[in-house]
Amino acid sequence: MMEALECQSITKIYTSGLIRKKMIFGAKNVSFRIRRSEIVGLVGESGSGKTTVARMILRLIEPTSGDILLDGESIFSYDMHDYYRRVQGVFQDPYSACNPFYRIDRILHKALNLVSNNLSSAEKNDLIRSTLKAVMLNPDEVLGRFPHQLSGGQMQRILVARALLVGSELLLADEPTSMIDASTRAGILNLLLDLKENRGLSILFITHDIGQAQYLSDRILVMNKGEVVEEGATDEIFSRPKHSYTKKLLASAPRLYEKWEWEPEEV
Repeated sequence: MMEALECQSITKIYTSGLIRKKMIFGAKNVSFRIRRSEIVGLVGESGSGKTTVARMILRLIEPTSGDILLDGESIFSYDMHDYYRRVQGVFQDPYSACNPFYRIDRILHKALNLVSNNLSSAEKNDLIRSTLKAVMLNPDEVLGRFPHQLSGGQMQRILVARALLVGSELLLADEPTSMIDASTRAGILNLLLDLKENRGLSILFITHDIGQAQYLSDRILVMNKGEVVEEGATDEIFSRPKHSYTKKLLASAPRLYEKWEWEPEEV
């Protein structure tokens, strides 16, 4: 079981330009830990470096410098197959994370076959159905369908189910609610909370919506221009923000308990 994933001063430098190359920091000296059964919110505006950090943790890109440790061992020394059994991602666009020509049952069977070849076909079917129920989906309504026949909220739950089937201990949720209806966002957030509390799942929740991070996270990291500018317990960040950028984010977040005042413009 995962004890901690630790980012140690990870930096990612991109270059742009053909003649005069310019260095751009996608992430700069980012350090933090994610403990078992903890939700860490990574918050910042678009371009702040959140997704760059997630891509490095998922081994989609390598850091220019620094290291990422899983249980004290560099993730880049892990066998890819073993690593992805433990760490999975749920992305902003769930449709792009699945083969559009595969039905949902085939998508889930292929994931399960990577880790459970000793199970019979009937046992695999039962496990898939029970996992779908665990993420609040009716197996009879989704199995046998193609991804495009399901809603965005249903597809996000399919991705979570796929991660659970391979036994993941850490889930990277990168803007998982941004492409689904507001009416179904709370369901996804509550699902993540349930998985943390009842299954001990660790989650890195990446969002530009600091209100969602407040609802979900045990701790919050605030990123700006590739750097973590503030870190702390969620209550502390919201009650006593220290960095000016954090204060601006909090000031711009809508307060649902306040009535918006509107006055017509003079003609």
